[in-house]
Amino acid sequence: RSLEQRAKTILKVASEIVRRQDAFLNHGVAHLRPLNLKMVADAIAMHESTVSRVTANKYMATNRGIFELKYFFTSSIAASDGGEAHSAEAVRHHIRQLIDNEDPSAILSDDTIVERLRESGIDIARRTVAKYREAMRIPSSVQRRRDKQSMLGTALGSADRSRDTAPA
Repeated sequence: RSLEQRAKTILKVASEIVRRQDAFLNHGVAHLRPLNLKMVADAIAMHESTVSRVTANKYMATNRGIFELKYFFTSSIAASDGGEAHSAEAVRHHIRQLIDNEDPSAILSDDTIVERLRESGIDIARRTVAKYREAMRIPSSVQRRRDKQSMLGTALGSADRSRDTAPA
């Protein structure tokens, strides 16, 4: 009986997570919503500690891959326009996209990233951007600029060397 009760509890928690994170499951990490244990616990009429225990070391296979149930619980970042809050994971994804798509001749500083995020409706401090960037092991703008200049210099240098050794 206790195993049956445990299975029902896991199913309730997982169903509530799927219900609340449907946009993520359909559209990807940029659509992950803020979610905490209390929200799920209240929705299924159980205690937060029960939800915490149920989600520990459990995984869910989705069309986006396999995720630990704890992955779906993410803190919220306020919207700059007073709209719906953003999940911290979605904000990290947005920061990574901005940096991945930056122009090598115009590397984005943390302050510029903050401005771009505000334009997208995400209200975040520069220090939080730096913390997220460091957690994702993305170098500072100064280091990225150095790295891209040295890569560019290496590419140019090898092009010059190949031209010097090409037959006339």
